[in-house]
Amino acid sequence: MNFHTRKWVKPEDLNPNGTLFGGRLLEWIDEEAALYTIVQLENKHIVTKFMSEINFINAPVQGDIVEIGIEVVKFGTTSITLKVEVRNKMTREEILSIDQMVFVNLGEDGKPAPHGKSKVEFVKDRLN
Repeated sequence: MNFHTRKWVKPEDLNPNGTLFGGRLLEWIDEEAALYTIVQLENKHIVTKFMSEINFINAPVQGDIVEIGIEVVKFGTTSITLKVEVRNKMTREEILSIDQMVFVNLGEDGKPAPHGKSKVEFVKDRLN
């Protein structure tokens, strides 16, 4: 799993318990996974269709740096399924895991459309 995106937990990200608000973390995950999907499918018209059970394991506190890891589980005809993990950058302690996030590729009409992808591609490989 590749961990690229990092977020710094700031005071405005905290819940009344003084830990990272789960909704903020899910916002970060959804955005990062959507960006990953857009790059993989080469289409900015995608939607989040499904998110499996969210397992909160540890709670980050103010000042922690969290990083989001994404891995492709499978390519469907019109979809891509991702696995997501979030961990503390400094301690490597796992914070959250999501086994499946499904994104759907949309056509010009806003309906699911085949994307023609079957494997992970890196931008540098597309340019050669």
